[in-house]
Amino acid sequence: MDPIFYTLIGIVACLYSAVGHGGATGYLAIMTIYQLDPGIMAGSALILNCLTASIALAAYCRAGYLSLSLSLPFILVSIPFAFLGAICRPSDSQYSLLLAIVLILASARLLLLKTPPGSPDRFVRRPALKIVVPTGAVLGFLAGAVGIGGGVFLSPVIILSGWADTRTTSATAALFIVANSLAGLCARLINSSLEYGEMAPLLAVALAGSLLGSWSATRLSTSEYLRRLLAAVLLIAALKSLIQI
Repeated sequence: MDPIFYTLIGIVACLYSAVGHGGATGYLAIMTIYQLDPGIMAGSALILNCLTASIALAAYCRAGYLSLSLSLPFILVSIPFAFLGAICRPSDSQYSLLLAIVLILASARLLLLKTPPGSPDRFVRRPALKIVVPTGAVLGFLAGAVGIGGGVFLSPVIILSGWADTRTTSATAALFIVANSLAGLCARLINSSLEYGEMAPLLAVALAGSLLGSWSATRLSTSEYLRRLLAAVLLIAALKSLIQI
């Protein structure tokens, strides 16, 4: 891969880690544009996802924003479905279609949802199980099948439902992503379907980007320009993925 590819991976890691996300949708978008094999894309994105989200999770944990009472119900439901989604590996055409849908939804989330400024007061309101179960199940299965963590979709659900402040939401999303990514990786290992490319340079640039994103979270998370730029990249990748079906 050329230096631009690795630079883009580092930028995605920086932007996503700033808001407690793993960056799988961004990684998959870049890999789609560069026409990587779908199997390698899913495995590589999950590995990078674990790294980026873990760094973000550590930062939010140190600051005391992780709420297990909010996180655990979603995670306990999503993990088995993420495992199942990874076991039921879709064909290349099905994968391309699923990926295009995920990228379009992620792009719409970036463009339409205005994340409110962080509240100085931390709060957590436990969601009802009738919402937790279907939400965790759908996001978990989607995460396993496509190779994402699902946090990019869980975050707006929590914010719009008023279950937590923005920083607590980011911490929950980070833990959700790590758990689902590990479940997806385990399923692929057991199923002998874990594929990935040359990970050393990818991990290096993702690590650098994640550390920078966590350090400068406030500045980057409020950048409307960067939000729109990332949304445009996701849309381009979605269109390219649809063309490959």
